[in-house]
Amino acid sequence: MDPIKLVKGFKDLLPEESAKWWFVELRARKFFKNFGFSEIRPPIMERTELFQRGIGEGTDVVEKEMYTFTDRSGENLTLRPEATAGVIRAYIENGLFTREAVSKLYTIGPMFRRERPQKGRFRQFHQINAEVFGVAAPIIDAEIIIMVNEFLRDVGLESLSLEINSLGCSECRPSFKQELIAFLEAKKETLCPDCQRRIGINPLRVLDCKVRTCQEATVQAPLVTSFLCTGCHAHFDELQKYINRFGITYSINPKMVRGLDYYTKTAFEITTTHLGAQNAVCGGGRYDELVKQLGGPDVPGIGFAIGFERLVSLLPMSNLYDNSPTLFVAPLGATAHEKTFALLNSLRLSGLSCVSEYNANVSLKTMLKRADRSGARLVIIVGEDELLKEEITIKDMQTGKQKSFLLSDWGKIIATAKQGEL
Repeated sequence: MDPIKLVKGFKDLLPEESAKWWFVELRARKFFKNFGFSEIRPPIMERTELFQRGIGEGTDVVEKEMYTFTDRSGENLTLRPEATAGVIRAYIENGLFTREAVSKLYTIGPMFRRERPQKGRFRQFHQINAEVFGVAAPIIDAEIIIMVNEFLRDVGLESLSLEINSLGCSECRPSFKQELIAFLEAKKETLCPDCQRRIGINPLRVLDCKVRTCQEATVQAPLVTSFLCTGCHAHFDELQKYINRFGITYSINPKMVRGLDYYTKTAFEITTTHLGAQNAVCGGGRYDELVKQLGGPDVPGIGFAIGFERLVSLLPMSNLYDNSPTLFVAPLGATAHEKTFALLNSLRLSGLSCVSEYNANVSLKTMLKRADRSGARLVIIVGEDELLKEEITIKDMQTGKQKSFLLSDWGKIIATAKQGEL
């Protein structure tokens, strides 16, 4: 019988890769806690209407990329293609806005989009998302930009570039869109089929198209920053003042738009040339009308998403969460296996990471090779001589030193193991 293969566009995360994921997750949780964020874990499946209303029916995500199905009760359900809409649904449904005036939430987990599989892009992908609800002032925009920029540096990324823009609001954006649509209609024949379709439903996305002919056609396109109302101008100016005070270098990119309809005012993106080519690792922005649009109170919001797969692919190999055990227990023979069973598990329960050999007929030489492959520095050897003396021998795999301990001298054994070397 042939083995069942992985679904196209999905990926197994193997143990050797998970070390980086552990490293990033632990750093993220610690970093976000320092900035006052708490974790929220909404489900990966929501009602389809949530994403249609939240993301926008004219977006590529809703039109072409969502995993949507009808369940047995006839309800339309969707595997989440992004996190913000689900977090807002949970924020509204659980009345989090009644508990605190300001809510800072983050979530880490899988998202699903049926895109064309390619290097570094999967149909199940993972994101780190953070959202802030309840602050309209640009100081919070600057705060989360600083937070995510410094987090990326903390995990080991270098050569970061920050781009910011203002997308306007419901007062000033309509006039910009009208001007943009008129411009794009005149260039329609030179645009790709996707952008020709976008003109009437999501014209801002044309400015973000990566097709060369579309980029050339929009060189002289009107800029949203030329249409900002007084309030949006003031917000954008204040944001820059806060970023300048912290000393982060940035550039204004008036053609940078986000791929989802809900963004207003601040938009930002962080890229890196860490491994040569330019790679976007984080994007976000403000969405002051989305909570109300999804049935909640009129509460402003801002957030960002970091692509997990992209981030870990860019990290240097030295930045690994150490998954190696502290100890390898090597019992020689059946009697030693029985005698060391309690020792092995007691060591684990004392807080030490331990692995062992389960085959009673394996030689010490083979066990030491396996211990070396596991990454454990210390090996506890229990052979016939040790059993007669009620002792164990601890061997340091790096220095070759060995030292004997009485089994009854539990405190010294634990202290040596936790020290990690002889």
